[in-house]
Amino acid sequence: MSRSRHFIRIKEHNLLYGRVPKVANSSIKAVLCRLLNQKPIKSIKTTSDRFWRDCTHEETELLTPNQARKLRSSHYSFSFVRNPFDRLVAAYNNKVIEIDEPPLPMRRMGVVHNMPFQDFLNILAETSTDKYDVHLMPQYQILQSNERLVPKFIGRMEQMNDHWRILRKRLLRRGIRLAKALPEKNVRRSGDRNLHAYFSHSRLIDQFLEIYGKDVQLFYSDVSIDTLIANSSLPTIRPLKPKEANSENILQA
Repeated sequence: MSRSRHFIRIKEHNLLYGRVPKVANSSIKAVLCRLLNQKPIKSIKTTSDRFWRDCTHEETELLTPNQARKLRSSHYSFSFVRNPFDRLVAAYNNKVIEIDEPPLPMRRMGVVHNMPFQDFLNILAETSTDKYDVHLMPQYQILQSNERLVPKFIGRMEQMNDHWRILRKRLLRRGIRLAKALPEKNVRRSGDRNLHAYFSHSRLIDQFLEIYGKDVQLFYSDVSIDTLIANSSLPTIRPLKPKEANSENILQA
């Protein structure tokens, strides 16, 4: 992912997608690809930045949050977020445990293959977030410009089916037809999803909240920390709607 170009713009449809890694990102991009009029120039996966930047006959482009914010009045912008505790553990398991070598930005931070989670969290605490690999970057930083969240619609991954259905209806009113269901792409975790094994001590929780506390505050303030760590079912809410003025208190019933 281009380091700061977090938004995909589909020009014909005046549509902006804020892509957050480890939040059904690959699945959403596979669906958005179907909106293109022409066959892609090369056989490159839709997960690649190069696909959206160079291979769509200029039907799409990658934008920074600042660039996307300037188009907010004329474009519909959306994104999805995920329980921050669960997202970090998913990134850790995928990029540190499962593959032989972490991505270069993580290696530059000092992350090494198979390192214990506590050591991994210590490195995050010691590193400025502007040096983070994008898979580790706080979600609000990916989606905001000048402390204002860009997307008009922010769904939760934990309610993906319901929130995707709502998004489809809103986009249909704009003449944009998306698939009824997302394809399953890069689905890895299964079985017990409880996160207590990773956050077994209050020090680890405090350390995590120092980095990702604003994600919890903005996107999950209706849920207790214990519930987020248990990774159990969350209360049903409507998609989040950031206020135009700022990124505070965006939860709406």
